Amino acid sequence: MVQRGRTRVAQLTSLQYDALERAIVDGQRIAVRRRGTEFLVIPESIGSRQGRETIEARHPTTGEHLTLVIEEVDEIEVVT
Repeated sequence: MVQRGRTRVAQLTSLQYDALERAIVDGQRIAVRRRGTEFLVIPESIGSRQGRETIEARHPTTGEHLTLVIEEVDEIEVVT
C-alpha cells in the first residue's frame, strides 16, 4: 500500500485488475479475503467512495449487495 497524503491506495497489479475486470464482464465469482474472512461474491463494478477504490458486488445466493474497499482486501482470486 502506498500513502498519498491521507489517502491510502491499494496496490493491485495490472494482471489482478485485468482478472477482476474479466470476472465483472463474465459474471464470474471471486474469492475475497479480508482480515481472516473469505467472501465469495460476484463482482458487478469497480467504483470509488470517499476517495477509496471499491468493488461493488453481490452475494451469489442471497443477492445481498456488498461494497468491498480494495485497500482493506488481503487477496482476490477469480473462482473458475
